Amino acid sequence: ICWSYIYLVDLKSTRINMTAKKKEDISLRIEEQEKKIEEYLNSLKRLQADFENYVKRTEKEKQEFVNYSTHKLISKLLPIADNFGKAIETLDEKSAKGVEMIHKEFQKVLEGEGVKAINAKGQKFDPFKHEAIDIIDGEQDDLVVEELQKGYMLNEKVLRPSKVRISKAGEKENVQ
Repeated sequence: ICWSYIYLVDLKSTRINMTAKKKEDISLRIEEQEKKIEEYLNSLKRLQADFENYVKRTEKEKQEFVNYSTHKLISKLLPIADNFGKAIETLDEKSAKGVEMIHKEFQKVLEGEGVKAINAKGQKFDPFKHEAIDIIDGEQDDLVVEELQKGYMLNEKVLRPSKVRISKAGEKENVQ
């Protein structure tokens, strides 16, 4: 009985040691799997964020393309708008009324497409919106005193800068 008891106790302790080892192995495996899950989850989050940024960027590019796709056509129409203004100035009052109505309608179409005239006269010279053609003596530096050709913007982007005459305090020179 004594030997069998020792054998049983030894067998039980071996089982206990084996189950403890198994538990250790299992916990190590669980930790490894949890680390992998964490890595996969972080990778998935990064991919999802990248995809969302891609969608936003392509939407923005698509919108910009739509906004500026008419740029070339409108640039070709601007001289016509200028010529309408010149025609109104030179025609007699009766004829000018009809041309003026057409000019206003034309301006409404341009405005509907996002085209706005640049208001230059009396403004401070802005090299992004104005092109200095002449510099004259004046009381203030860099003040637009005369607009020689109207400038236009399409949705906050300059289509054509205004050609202007600016003043400089105590100077006169021809820029052309």
